Amino acid sequence: MKAMHKIFFFTLILLVSMNAFGQSIEGQWNGMLEVQGMKLRLVFNITKTDTGYLATMDSPDQGAKGIPVTEVSFENKTLRITITSAAIEYTAEFNNENIFKGSFNQAGYSFPLDLSLEKLEKPIITKIQDPIKPYPYYEENVKFENKVEKFFLAGTLTMPSKDGNFPVVVLITGSGPQDRNEEVFGHKPFLIIADYLTRNGIAVLRFDDRGTAESEGDLKGSTTMNFVTDVESAVEYLKTRKEINKNKIGLIGHSEGGIIAPIVASKSKDIAFIVLLAGTAIPGDQLLLLQQELISKAMDLSDEEINKNKQINKGAFDIVLKSSNDESMRVDLTNYIKEVSKNEPDSEKPASLSKDEYIKMQVDQLISPWMVFFIKYNPYDVLKDVKCPVLALNGEKDLQVPPKVNLEALQSGLAEGGNKNVTVTELAGLNHLFQECKTGAPFEYAQIEQTFSPVALNEIFQWIQKQIK
Repeated sequence: MKAMHKIFFFTLILLVSMNAFGQSIEGQWNGMLEVQGMKLRLVFNITKTDTGYLATMDSPDQGAKGIPVTEVSFENKTLRITITSAAIEYTAEFNNENIFKGSFNQAGYSFPLDLSLEKLEKPIITKIQDPIKPYPYYEENVKFENKVEKFFLAGTLTMPSKDGNFPVVVLITGSGPQDRNEEVFGHKPFLIIADYLTRNGIAVLRFDDRGTAESEGDLKGSTTMNFVTDVESAVEYLKTRKEINKNKIGLIGHSEGGIIAPIVASKSKDIAFIVLLAGTAIPGDQLLLLQQELISKAMDLSDEEINKNKQINKGAFDIVLKSSNDESMRVDLTNYIKEVSKNEPDSEKPASLSKDEYIKMQVDQLISPWMVFFIKYNPYDVLKDVKCPVLALNGEKDLQVPPKVNLEALQSGLAEGGNKNVTVTELAGLNHLFQECKTGAPFEYAQIEQTFSPVALNEIFQWIQKQIK
């Protein structure tokens, strides 16, 4: 029942705790989790009560704070922490050096994780393409308001120089909590794109997603349509800057950002052009099924297992598609998952969860506002209303947004609306992050040193240059 999400997506739930050991372990316990080459700080904030311990977890590098722990116990020098909603279990032994040495488990994957009271600084990961300061252009940290929802977003505006009148692009991130650099596995693709374009005469605004890093707002209850208002707010802000050419404002959207960009462009004449980087043009439910199939093949799952999982997911998505009432959707999904999983062994679920709790966790993921919108939304429908020039790029080895079926749908939708200024290109050898790769599988992302293909950067710049002449 899993869809492709950023690692460690957390849902808040009620906190419970128990304890049967006299020694206090109150405090802020810090650890560094290493996942496929990415270092991620985790913090467990443990407090003592009359009946035991309470705890919350922070993931500061993802902008997540105060995630409630379902259960925390400390007995015979063994610490056990459970976060049911995210299928997280942490077990560790307390040693004589005041360190917990243990194992962090999530959804069947296990990673070593040690905790201490020593505060950890954010790890600095430098990739070969990361630009080195001082930059040969002007950089300014900015804030602008989403006046629809009444909160401020924070970002970085780079311009070829402090004074002038420049064309500009707004960078739009993919799904999940993303900072202004769209940082993932130590890679900062939006920093690379912004640097490249600004060095070549184009201003760039990139910003932290709502509720992430320095931006305000609620991410958890938001859908793609909420993110549309964030981008519209960015455009309105740019129109107030004297250094920006108001007739040459473009959008570059990656993945979900490539869904958002056409929506914004279809509603506004202020958008001069859009660039879609693996932006989808097929219905969300179909995309998730294709993702699952392709990634499962890359992981060498058998055809029988792939087809079985595909049919189970399709059944769940069909329930979401047909439902108009949240409560009935929850009931129908719960009954469906109970039925299809009744013969599954207990080893398929985290040991700390009952079967009912595990089913509830899966249902909660499926009925989140973002997921329901994504499953039901067909990006094709808005393409006919996009009249500005469009560049659509897909990596040949993209397993998250399959290039051939996606680019055909993009081209067809834009043509249906009469848009003739469309360039569609499949870039050889590139994955979903536009890295040069071997297989395109997500587990390669962190292992590849390159952040963003120079070929893709040049394609973007050369095309934009033609639009702004």
